[in-house]
Amino acid sequence: MREKIIWLIIILIVLTVGIIGTLYFVTKENEVQTEGTHKNVTIEENDSINEAVNKIYNAVVVVEAYNQGRQSSSGSGFVYKKDSKYGYILTNYHVVDGASSLKIVDMNGNDVEATYLGGDSYADIAVIRIDAKAVLDVASIGDSTKAKLGDTVFTVGTPINSEYMGSVTKGILSGENRTITVSDQSQGSYMMEVLQTDASINPGNSGGPLVNINGEVIGITSMKLVTDSIEGMGFAIPIEIAMTSVDKLEKGEEINRPYIGVSLYDASNTSMLYRNNLRLDDDLTEGAVVASVEENSPASEAGLNINDVILEVDDVKVKSTAHFKFMLYKHDIGDTVKLTISRDGKEKDISLKLNKTLGE
Repeated sequence: MREKIIWLIIILIVLTVGIIGTLYFVTKENEVQTEGTHKNVTIEENDSINEAVNKIYNAVVVVEAYNQGRQSSSGSGFVYKKDSKYGYILTNYHVVDGASSLKIVDMNGNDVEATYLGGDSYADIAVIRIDAKAVLDVASIGDSTKAKLGDTVFTVGTPINSEYMGSVTKGILSGENRTITVSDQSQGSYMMEVLQTDASINPGNSGGPLVNINGEVIGITSMKLVTDSIEGMGFAIPIEIAMTSVDKLEKGEEINRPYIGVSLYDASNTSMLYRNNLRLDDDLTEGAVVASVEENSPASEAGLNINDVILEVDDVKVKSTAHFKFMLYKHDIGDTVKLTISRDGKEKDISLKLNKTLGE
């Protein structure tokens, strides 16, 4: 009996030791597995644009336009230059057009009075300035001609209102040298060469920078260029167009473009042609139809007549009145261009000297 009790005690001890040992090793194994799991979990952001954003971020501002003390519009802008007295900001012309006073808000939330220097309605760019002491940073200007389709680009701006100031949207360069038609009250319809991106652009982004992966400005975003609300399709003015004009705009000088002294209709606009008693051959579906000619204008001196159809400029076919302006505006005042016209069913070439300016 005593031996049985001893064996029972031994068995219980062995079982107890076995259970304790098993629990110990299971616990240690779990600790090792858990520790290993934590050590091996690493997250890496390979396509972050943080450095590029930081390079441009503090150069971007909110631009607020006021009339009689009330805010009339707002957009974005960026400091492109600074001297000993002032900081110079590029924005869209339509953001500041007609404003009696201007204010900018920097990325620290500081309000600063701004002064309008000059603008160009056609290119939709304007230059304003602030005190040099108020400048947080100056943007680096890039080269849009070096950008390639599919390159990463991003915008920094203020969509909707100041609550979303400094919003960054990322995308790619979706199109180079896109030619789009723009409508303007003072200019009518005309065409512009622009950059296309799928980065989100909203009304408050107007005037802000389109930036490459190096943090350099390659364009100025503009909602004026968006005629259709198509998701993922935004446009920007190539930075080269703006930078060729800033010297004049800083001085308040006008950007003069060729003016020939005619009113025109699209050859395809049959209803307007009929209303103005203009008659075309049935095979003429493209071109710009002359509806009127001003006296002593470059057009009258060149011999353009009412009902002439402008078919080509320097052997390049004219698709519409907007396209005609687009080709004309590539020239300087004083240049002479060759126009191919259709008159009474026959084609002829005439020389047109661009010796007057828009608005004279």
